[in-house]
Amino acid sequence: MKKFLATICAAGLLFTGCGSQGGEKSAGNEKTFTYGTVAYGVAMENVGTNPHESYSGWSTIRYGIGETLFKFNENMQLEPWLAESFEQVDDFTVKIKINDAAKFSNGKKVDGAAVKKCLDALIKNHDRAPRDLKITSIEADGQFVTIKSAEKVPALLNYLSDPYGCIIDVDEGVKDKIVVGTGAYKAVKVTDTQIDLVPNENYWGNVKPKMDKIVVKSITDGDTLTMAMQNGELDAVQGLPYSSLKLFGGNDYKISQANTSRVYQAAFNFKTPELQDLNVRKAISMAIDKENFCKVLLNGNGTPAVGAFPANLSFGGDKVHAENFNLDGAKKLLADSGWTDSDGDGYVDKNGKNLELRWLTYTSRQELPLLAESAQANLKQIGIKLNVNATDNYKTFLKNGDYDIFSKAIVTAPTGDPEYYFTSHIVSGAVDNAGFYDSAEISALENELHNTFGADKRSELAIKMSQKVLDDCALIYASHLKMSFVMKPNVEGFTAHPSDYYEIRPELDFN
Repeated sequence: MKKFLATICAAGLLFTGCGSQGGEKSAGNEKTFTYGTVAYGVAMENVGTNPHESYSGWSTIRYGIGETLFKFNENMQLEPWLAESFEQVDDFTVKIKINDAAKFSNGKKVDGAAVKKCLDALIKNHDRAPRDLKITSIEADGQFVTIKSAEKVPALLNYLSDPYGCIIDVDEGVKDKIVVGTGAYKAVKVTDTQIDLVPNENYWGNVKPKMDKIVVKSITDGDTLTMAMQNGELDAVQGLPYSSLKLFGGNDYKISQANTSRVYQAAFNFKTPELQDLNVRKAISMAIDKENFCKVLLNGNGTPAVGAFPANLSFGGDKVHAENFNLDGAKKLLADSGWTDSDGDGYVDKNGKNLELRWLTYTSRQELPLLAESAQANLKQIGIKLNVNATDNYKTFLKNGDYDIFSKAIVTAPTGDPEYYFTSHIVSGAVDNAGFYDSAEISALENELHNTFGADKRSELAIKMSQKVLDDCALIYASHLKMSFVMKPNVEGFTAHPSDYYEIRPELDFN
């Protein structure tokens, strides 16, 4: 078995107010950490802790319940976690050694057989994993698992580090939305709005969990979240409105921030006749004032986006170009396509019909409605009437096709590799291709990317794909976001991570 770091190089993978003091003991002498977040709830499709369901794996890994075979460091490079090492046997086969010390929270050893059962269940039940992994067989032998894929999957280990790759004890099943994982904490109660955690007494890691109890509360209203933190009801929060962050300066609070690949994007629905015209899509793109959105509405806590990926990645937005904010240029494009205000009502029309579109988004990401309102105001200036539907029931409208533009917040490179985003959001038939975008060139480039080893070559292909998406104006990318945690000053070991994972860690403590 080759050493881990050596194999990484050989494989050429792309790992490239004032608050009261918290942590006070309760009557039962428990050290309890209470955490408020906007990122848990039905609208995010991450309710529960079963990683094999939709995006629930994000809750499994965020709240310290589950761990993956590999994890990402602060530079989004892969490191071993439950795995000890791996060997790339050939282009289609990888052999992984499981750390001999790893245990589930029920005390059972994590061996090759347990990992195989978990991955088999993942492939059988998950919506995205089978397409990502292309696994045809898994063999277990002691502490080893050997995985064979039908195609070359150069980013296989990256995909296995996605939250859906959390290793759980499948034999224990799922009881009341609770799974048995390997993390520092285990869930004892899970609802649609809260997760209660206690220490995993069988935790195998070097750092033992320090909290007696952790309560994760879903608070999706930004004002409510802000007030709860100001009133001392919470020890830490994630997802405060950017307008509220200035309230938590000074010595009464601490803030941890990290640049992430989370982007606010808007997908054009190619089934809408008016949006099948490239000029119309370009005009709308040119009417989005990204600088103002980031500076004013995000209070400087976002960076104007060019493409799907931030500039700090080797395949990031500084390598591509998109339409700039230009209202006059947008008006000209509309006129070139025959859209003019013939009746003087302030909206452009053609063949007796105004250009009127439906913008769908949701409210649990508080800045998404603000982006919609900003777009609505600017599109009015170029003669387009935009009707905004901001609802956490957005999935019903998506299913029924009741939208022309759908905006969402998405982490585009959670696996440290660009292919994740293209296979989930861009290629034809992708699970989250809300715009039904279909490009033969993108399909060909994705096929090439899927079969290409080596970080530099994969970055080159990703840049070409990103530019094609922008040339086609398939989506608008508004802003890349910072991950911000606000906490009481005595909280330690609670830090933002660029992957948007790994929130509750064993290092969490009160000083």
